Amino acid sequence: MAVVSDPIADFLIRFKNATRAELEEFRTPYSKMKIEIARILKEEGFLWSFEMVTDGDHPEIKAKPKYVNRTPALTDLKRVSRPGLRHYVGSKEIPKVLGGMGITILSTSRGIMTGHKARKENIGGELLAQVW
Repeated sequence: MAVVSDPIADFLIRFKNATRAELEEFRTPYSKMKIEIARILKEEGFLWSFEMVTDGDHPEIKAKPKYVNRTPALTDLKRVSRPGLRHYVGSKEIPKVLGGMGITILSTSRGIMTGHKARKENIGGELLAQVW
């Protein structure tokens, strides 16, 4: 397997490609941050389920994208902060995605959370991605 310089973008693009190809599930290498992002995507209704699989040499995350009448719940996503250009926002600067129809995923001092929850708790952080 190739070395990936941005594992979060790799996870998100695998998710996007799986929904475009109407795959029932997809796998990605395991990391704690990816598990937290998958948890948020499940809570927000973009994934049916996810689990950690340890049957091979390296642990993986197996996730099932959510479809409604063969239409993916995920319309699109955008990786905002990246290794070459980090994007930090304060609690008042957290953007709303499609007027509140999408979600913003942030890495804060209290863990990975949605923009809505971060605004409610009045904390900012690194803007990881926007999903709609």
